[in-house]
Amino acid sequence: MPDWNQILNEIKATDTTHDSIRRRYLKKFHQITKRNVIIYYSGWLQKPNLNEVGVNDADMNGFMTVIHELDRSKGLDLVLHTPGGNIAATEAIVNYLRRLFGNDLRAFVPQLAMSAGTMIACACKEIFMGEHSSLGPIDPQLSNIPAYGVVEEFERARQEIRRDPSTIPIWQPILAKYSPTLVGECEKAIKWANAMVIQWLRTGMFAELKEEAKQQKSEDIVEKLADHSLSKTHERHLSADYCKQIGLKVHLLESDEKLQDAVLSVHHTCIHTLGATPAFKIIENHSGKAFIQMAHQVVVPGKS
Repeated sequence: MPDWNQILNEIKATDTTHDSIRRRYLKKFHQITKRNVIIYYSGWLQKPNLNEVGVNDADMNGFMTVIHELDRSKGLDLVLHTPGGNIAATEAIVNYLRRLFGNDLRAFVPQLAMSAGTMIACACKEIFMGEHSSLGPIDPQLSNIPAYGVVEEFERARQEIRRDPSTIPIWQPILAKYSPTLVGECEKAIKWANAMVIQWLRTGMFAELKEEAKQQKSEDIVEKLADHSLSKTHERHLSADYCKQIGLKVHLLESDEKLQDAVLSVHHTCIHTLGATPAFKIIENHSGKAFIQMAHQVVVPGKS
């Protein structure tokens, strides 16, 4: 497998573009799996100041572009690298993928699929991760404010004020920074995200189990993925071992060297593209059809 530096040297040593090399490795991945492959990559690590790097409704245009003309009977391997994003957009994307591919979805996480990215992975029938890969908590964020944190802070304030009304002047400026409806909106967002992932696990990853068993298993997993008191922070990285431990169907890439090489080669080429070009979002299939979002413009290259 060419590592990060070797792929960089390959890019420098040839007259080909980042796109050409990335597509070549993406096609090799497809040749191994014999399935449809789509990469869904964000450049939030390379371009942290951009607002559009997360999952959003504009991404639906990308998926529509790259899925068109695919043989849907071959299922879909979705390679994820994302910080997460909008819950409503996440729901729409998952519903769209499931309508087209049914339950034949597999998620590959070469490095990070956080928050809404974890939710998308949970909508697949199985997840492939490396020892270096991470998922993240699914606790919702409202305007970059953790919903669980807001609810916990209000509950703590309520209890302390009940025990000792003299603490009101202490809590008043803290609670004043929140809008009157924020707590309710946070509670609704938490319930929405949790119910969504439970439903996806029930009907996807654990569809073959008996009704009571798949419901309980799905609820147990979501409780651990969503519990702010366990994860402590929205940025918590959850390893493959931990994800397996809580019950997710996770396969280690290290168990299949050929597959691992293919996945990580695609990953490295994507990271080079995001780091060396204006691209900040790449949605692309194994045949070379791509929807690449760049600063101030969107380009849709044809097949290579």
